[in-house]
Amino acid sequence: MTDARPPAAEYLRFLAWVAGAAVLIALVGALPTRRLGGEEAIPAMIAGCVIGVLASAAGGIPVARGRKATDPAGRLNAMLFSMLLRLAVVVGLGAAALAGGIERKPLLLWIGISYLALLAVDVRYAVKGF
Repeated sequence: MTDARPPAAEYLRFLAWVAGAAVLIALVGALPTRRLGGEEAIPAMIAGCVIGVLASAAGGIPVARGRKATDPAGRLNAMLFSMLLRLAVVVGLGAAALAGGIERKPLLLWIGISYLALLAVDVRYAVKGF
């Protein structure tokens, strides 16, 4: 017997996992970032992690909505749109952060780290839902 939670509850649980993973990678990476980039690299690290969280949150919406789809094509479209939306949010927010004067190298590094780390959470959410 499976406990079928509503898609909104699963999405909130997904967001909790995303936030937890982002806090964990930020805590693990704070000391090396401070040592290698100095104090000015810490805001870039935080911004990179926030961008990753927002991208994952946006990418999870099509998956949550796609759980209602009964046909395989609808589910596939939801997953593809999720990937596209996630990438678009990362590119858009990353460009905005770079234009805002945040340190470039640590920001790009942490966008990449958070994107990859949170990708594991996103894939787990999508596979579990479909």
